[in-house]
Amino acid sequence: LYYIIYNYFLLFYLIFYVISICIKYFFISGDLYEHKYVRQSTIEYINKLFKEIPETKIFISPGNHDPYVKNSFYNQFEWSKNVKIFNSKIEKVSYDDVDIYGYGFNNFYCDNCGIENLIIENPEKINILVIHGTLNGAILEDNNYNPISEKTLKEKAFDYVALGHIHKPQILIRDNVAYAGALEPVDRNDLGDHGYIEGHLENGRLKTNFVPFACRSYEQILLMLREDSTQASLEDMLKADLANKGRMNIYRIVIQGTRAPELLLLPERLKSFGYVTEVLDESKPSYDLEALQKKYSGTLIGDYISYFLEKDRNAVEEKALYYGLQALLETSR
Repeated sequence: LYYIIYNYFLLFYLIFYVISICIKYFFISGDLYEHKYVRQSTIEYINKLFKEIPETKIFISPGNHDPYVKNSFYNQFEWSKNVKIFNSKIEKVSYDDVDIYGYGFNNFYCDNCGIENLIIENPEKINILVIHGTLNGAILEDNNYNPISEKTLKEKAFDYVALGHIHKPQILIRDNVAYAGALEPVDRNDLGDHGYIEGHLENGRLKTNFVPFACRSYEQILLMLREDSTQASLEDMLKADLANKGRMNIYRIVIQGTRAPELLLLPERLKSFGYVTEVLDESKPSYDLEALQKKYSGTLIGDYISYFLEKDRNAVEEKALYYGLQALLETSR
């Protein structure tokens, strides 16, 4: 709920930016709200913001979280006159300088929007497509969210395709196809900057650029241990990184490298130094496996080491080797 509210808070400031530089067209490629949970007061607030920019034409392509279903606010609410909401049939809206095509989900899933049958009617104009879906069906394992072929988009030759569905900003084809992503990260895997994509005409061609806009972002910090590292030196490294990257961001901490076998790490302590939601300890104790194998030959410890040294270890087996070895050595003492 926090992130939903915060995105609308950012939308408030984005509207004032639109006013300040007189944006002509404003594209929202779906998932503006969550159909199951949204309240009318929220829709009224959003619509009030849209009324603040009457000269800006707003185009919304409903997605899988906010489909154009019978009881949706897209269908039942009286939106500002400058708002165009696309439905389940690809539609074109024409202006002197641009033709804008759009398609919206009318269900929570979509197998095919029929874009392969679309024909651009005025190729001499700027042609823009506003649509929700997955390009090439490769971005998500589940392919029920309007899979679109990059080859098809290239054949249609749109000047710009405003894609929705993926939360992280992605420029798929420079100045041509992009996911703007969410204004604010919505989960801890949405690392990096979030914002919007701004486009303008240069000598008859559309140029775009990504504009960071979120007040905070999810970031990952990598802390590298050495054999002489201590808990205190690890915490000092984190403090320095947080001071450099900014304490307002939200962090995932990953600990890697090698450490002294006797060092007892307390990874959870790192959460007390800022907005740290996750700490992953991927470090390894600096055991000399060959030397230990020779020393403990003929014992359980030697056999345990031999078993793993003969394997092409994956990440889970690598952890099992070191955790198990540490437990066996402590027991033997």
